[in-house]
Amino acid sequence: MPLPGNTAAFRATLWTNLEKLMNQIYSACGQVQHLQKVLSKKRDPVTHICFIEELQKESEASILQSFWESATGILQREFAFAAENSTFIRQAFEGEYPKLLRLYNDLWKRLQQYSSNIVTTQSSDVIGDHKDKGMFEQIKGSDYSPEKAFKSSIKTFENAYLSRSLSRLFDPINLVFPTGGTTPPSQDEVNGISKTISSELSVASIDHGLSIVVAKNVAKTIQLFAAKSEQLLSTDGEASQVIAPPSVGQQRNIAVVNSLYSFHQLICRLVDGLVNCPEQAVAAIQSALLDIVSLMGNAIKPLLDSVLDSIEAIILTMHSEDFKSSVAVSNTRESPENPCSLYMKELQGFVARVQAEYLAPFQCTDFVVQTVHPIACHAVELFVRHASLIRPLGDGGKMRLAGDFAQMELAVTPLCKRVSDLGKPYKLLRSFRPLLFQTPEHIASSPALGDIIPHSTALHFLFARAPLEMKSPHEVST
Repeated sequence: MPLPGNTAAFRATLWTNLEKLMNQIYSACGQVQHLQKVLSKKRDPVTHICFIEELQKESEASILQSFWESATGILQREFAFAAENSTFIRQAFEGEYPKLLRLYNDLWKRLQQYSSNIVTTQSSDVIGDHKDKGMFEQIKGSDYSPEKAFKSSIKTFENAYLSRSLSRLFDPINLVFPTGGTTPPSQDEVNGISKTISSELSVASIDHGLSIVVAKNVAKTIQLFAAKSEQLLSTDGEASQVIAPPSVGQQRNIAVVNSLYSFHQLICRLVDGLVNCPEQAVAAIQSALLDIVSLMGNAIKPLLDSVLDSIEAIILTMHSEDFKSSVAVSNTRESPENPCSLYMKELQGFVARVQAEYLAPFQCTDFVVQTVHPIACHAVELFVRHASLIRPLGDGGKMRLAGDFAQMELAVTPLCKRVSDLGKPYKLLRSFRPLLFQTPEHIASSPALGDIIPHSTALHFLFARAPLEMKSPHEVST
């Protein structure tokens, strides 16, 4: 037991003595291996039986394996005894387990290199058939692993260290998510959690096995952060309204998503910066990060569902407009200064307001663009489908509808970086507009038909141009 105030000196002496112990084990292993090789060469002068064969009559294990089993057993007993009888020793081994593991790994590497060192210092006729082999490659048997037997003596300390490590990872998260709290952690608090994770991974990097286990603890930490954040989300009707400015619940959801995004980015950069990290460890962390992305999507989904419903409702009001006029410009509302219909103006205003009030506060711009991409695509497809159903459609109505097609591109622009990024829906919007002024023969021979413009949409448009006596398919079905 160290004297009061002498703990640091005691620990320094403890680690120095452990280094000496590793050196003694290394020296003893070399002596035992050398003895085994000599016995393998020497024979009884009378019976001419090899000495090693006589020894193996009593045991199938080699001398080296018998020695190693005995040595590892002694280590395990002595470590357990020391830890049980000295709180200071137990705390030193548990708190600084990576340092203890480094000593073990260094000794194991030295033992693996022992035979190759002998090759360079002794003649090949002494080494015999064992040259170029590691010391423990001579030990046969699938049920016995010399390395596992060696490290089993410190398994108890590893378990205690991992338990402490998990507590160190969980503590800052539990601290920033107090019971009954309604606000997500600040950027400084998220940075603190990330630094704790970085520290644990860095310390564990001295051993691949330890790195994998600590990475799994990090994955649990990420999942805990996600679970705590999910409890803060507003999921009632307040989270999905798109009439008034963002409600308190929506503002809280935005803050939670921004916190999740910041945490996700920090951990991604941390993983990218890991050096010589096992793939299994990286995979465990990346798998947990998917939970963060999934939660971000779930948090924004109620809002986007309401946005989509509102866009659909606005587009459907095009059927309340009058497109049967045969005059290109019938009144000031349809003048060049106001080239689009009322429903299109409403759609543009609504989408612009959604972007400014509901989407702009999100810091994860790329994620939001990716999430609203299906909404923009669906809006374009729905617009073209219902535009093909308008009847009667006069020449003036065609001009106004053509203007609506051009304005539709502007309407969905806030929902994407470039309208062309929408892909096939963008091509559909561009390809259908010329059909408004083409004859049925030209429509039927359009190269865009089938590949870009669905045949059903073209048929609906042709029905819309037919006499009123020929009803559209959707009118007949109802």
